[in-house]
Amino acid sequence: MKLAITLSNLAVTSALGRYLGETARPGEVITLGGSLGAGKTTLTQAIGQGLLVPPSCYITSPTFSLLHEYPGRLPLYHLDLYRLSDETEIEDLGLLEYLYGTGLSVIEWPDRLGSLMPAERLHIELTLLSETARLAEITGYGGGWEEKIAALRAEPLWRE
Repeated sequence: MKLAITLSNLAVTSALGRYLGETARPGEVITLGGSLGAGKTTLTQAIGQGLLVPPSCYITSPTFSLLHEYPGRLPLYHLDLYRLSDETEIEDLGLLEYLYGTGLSVIEWPDRLGSLMPAERLHIELTLLSETARLAEITGYGGGWEEKIAALRAEPLWRE
């Protein structure tokens, strides 16, 4: 199931992220693709708001540490795989346990997962349209995403 949404400004991007965080269930995985500066960490910050991550836990890109864990309604596991070259490094570092844990895993640069890519996931590809606007192409993999994508499709905030 697929959906394309124009995120015309930061408020719309935040609304999408908060919805994803508010409706997240334990063990879910969201993968985020897009170029540098496309808004992956900004979207993750909004997901954290929806998960009720305390404001004192500022969500930043884990580019150099690879993983940040934040407390909330569910733990948020924010992984950034940009610096890794392949799936062997992911296994060696023990990052797989976070993909199947009790929290929500949000993964930037998921292409590095290779054959380790979870079959059940929501993938969001972000494309820059302007300084403030993004295109979010949302694809649900596996059976658990139809309801969320249908709810997103019905949301008037991003219908033009």
